[in-house]
Amino acid sequence: MPELFTVVAPDEAFERLRAVLKPVPRAENVPLERALGRTLAREIVAREALPPFARSAMDGFAVRARDTLGAAETSPVYLRLAGESLMGSLPSFEVLPGSCARIHTGAALPRGADAVVMIEETNALPRDEIEVLASVAPGEDVIAAAEDLAPGERAFAAGQRLRAVDVGGLAALGVVEVAAAVAPRVAVISTGDELVAPQAQPRPGEIRDVNGALICALLEGAGALVRHAGIVRDDEALLAAAAARALEESDVVVVSAGSSVSARDATARAFARLGPPGILLHGLAVKPGKPTLVACAGGRPVFGLPGNPVSAAVLCWRLVLPAVRVLLGQSVPYGGLGPAAHVARLAQNVPSRAGREDYVPVTLSWGAGGAPPEARPAFAKSNLIFSLVRSEGLLRVPRDAGGLRAGELAEIYTW
Repeated sequence: MPELFTVVAPDEAFERLRAVLKPVPRAENVPLERALGRTLAREIVAREALPPFARSAMDGFAVRARDTLGAAETSPVYLRLAGESLMGSLPSFEVLPGSCARIHTGAALPRGADAVVMIEETNALPRDEIEVLASVAPGEDVIAAAEDLAPGERAFAAGQRLRAVDVGGLAALGVVEVAAAVAPRVAVISTGDELVAPQAQPRPGEIRDVNGALICALLEGAGALVRHAGIVRDDEALLAAAAARALEESDVVVVSAGSSVSARDATARAFARLGPPGILLHGLAVKPGKPTLVACAGGRPVFGLPGNPVSAAVLCWRLVLPAVRVLLGQSVPYGGLGPAAHVARLAQNVPSRAGREDYVPVTLSWGAGGAPPEARPAFAKSNLIFSLVRSEGLLRVPRDAGGLRAGELAEIYTW
């Protein structure tokens, strides 16, 4: 008889999964120009001060702050111009008491100077005399040596996924190659007697395999090395054999299972044949995606996602992508769900049931004046892929909310 669900909250489901996951113990050296989006396998420590010398943050004049004490438009201070600090070299002169130096943004501060007066607060007078119209404090408009990073300070932690700004930081440190975690190998298997490849012309009763391409794309975006292992008919023995082959050369296997009860039961039995510890959970307290399966065989996770595209996409995003990040060594928050991308005001009521976490595709409308965007739910059946294509993200209905009312603020997650 069909297996009955014992549903588990998504946060609890992910933590059960996390308990059997281990980061993939492989690393490779990657040049800086290809480091974007990669995950660091080891921490990076600054080998030098950043910046390596004190620099000006403004165009103006480098001064000894004590020499400007009391300076104002009604009682200016007069300083002798000792020289100019040029970009790309260290000044050879010293700013002595009663003197100053012309300086440009980013140029090195001369010896003896400890502050910069903005050029707007000065007047140049004949005979290399500078009239100062405002006092400054020590360190004002100066970027101190090592203000950004000190030698020996940790610049990047192991497990950090590199963003564009991080690549810039690595360049500033002179790091031109990083040890990056090797991408987890993920095999994606599509199942269903009705499925044909995307390039095929479906016959009556057939449909193109949407989930294979969709799941592969989501996983590649998370940093996985993805291989689509083909389409398998709705047959327990064939699926078990295909999953076993995939496990031999993969760190993760994702199966897009059929949507019928019999297909889901066959998937569960096939997973149970892969080896211990076996099935970790079958059923999530979530909509869409309740009939999700998660198993583990030989320390490698195996996921059975629902066959409907919206359900498959939501559960891949909610459960599989955080698992990939764990395998990469990234820091993943409790439950696998990070912070929302937006907080938006609902345009209409969103019904739900207490005890279930709901995700609804939404479109966003941005108003004027910095107000939160308006989120308009796109209620649609979970087998309609274009309900996702037309959306800009997912609205989350918390597990115990029992629905949300129009006008309430809600969390929006983007793909």
